[in-house]
Order: sequence, then C-alpha cells, then structure tokens
Amino acid sequence: MAMAVGGPKSGPVSDPNIVPLIDVLLVLIIIFMVITPRVPTGLPTLVPQPPPPDAKPQPPDDRTIVVQVLSGGKLMINQDQTDWSQLGPRLSDIFKQRADKIAFVKGDENVEFAQVARAIDIMRGSGIDHVGLITAKIEAGQ
Repeated sequence: MAMAVGGPKSGPVSDPNIVPLIDVLLVLIIIFMVITPRVPTGLPTLVPQPPPPDAKPQPPDDRTIVVQVLSGGKLMINQDQTDWSQLGPRLSDIFKQRADKIAFVKGDENVEFAQVARAIDIMRGSGIDHVGLITAKIEAGQ
C-alpha cells in the first residue's frame, strides 16, 4: 500500500494503513460466529393443561390413549398391561385407523426418566405424531 508524500511546499504526509486492522476484525467475527453455542432441542411433547377451577369435571374420553410406565419395567396402555416388545405393535394397531395421532405418557414416581424417554421413542416410532406428558400436578388439577 502506498504512502502519500506532500509536495515541495509542505512536509511529508502519511495515511495510516487500516487494511490489517480490517483483516483482524473479519477473522474475529468469523471466530465468534463459529463458536456460538447451538441450542439443544429435545423431543416435541404436549403437556395437557389443567381445567379452570370453576369448570365442572368432564368424564375421560375413551379415545384417549395413556401409556403408563410403572416400576419394575411394567407398562400399561390405558388399563391393559403390556411389555416393551409389544408396545410398538399394539400402538400401531390402535392408531392405524385414527386421524388424530395423539397419545400421552405417564411415568411412575420411582421410574427413571430414561424409561419414560424410551416409551416416548417407541410411541413416536409407531406413528404417533404428538406425545403429551402427564405429571402428578396435572392429575391433581393444579
């Protein structure tokens, strides 16, 4: 890069060279763009909302499917007991003719979340579009 030199009447004039400074700034911008943390995403779930306190209780819908993960590795689909190997095929049979592919999962207090996540994974694999979580607070109406 050049330096401008004054004529015979004035002394030497120099302009600062800012190209290296711009190069350093561009490298820093690229570094910060690369190291920005990614936002982790989990499984999409639906959480049922409790009814308002002044609402009258409604009877449970017989089309609602709730998979319960119980202690000791036991599973229940509504009131029917099943096991891990039969969960996927049974849910596929249930939801084969349904347009709304929504089910809920409820974990026992003593069950590790890994078992609940395994049930959610099997449910999603069997064609259920939306999986909701039922918690103790939701059941109590809080």
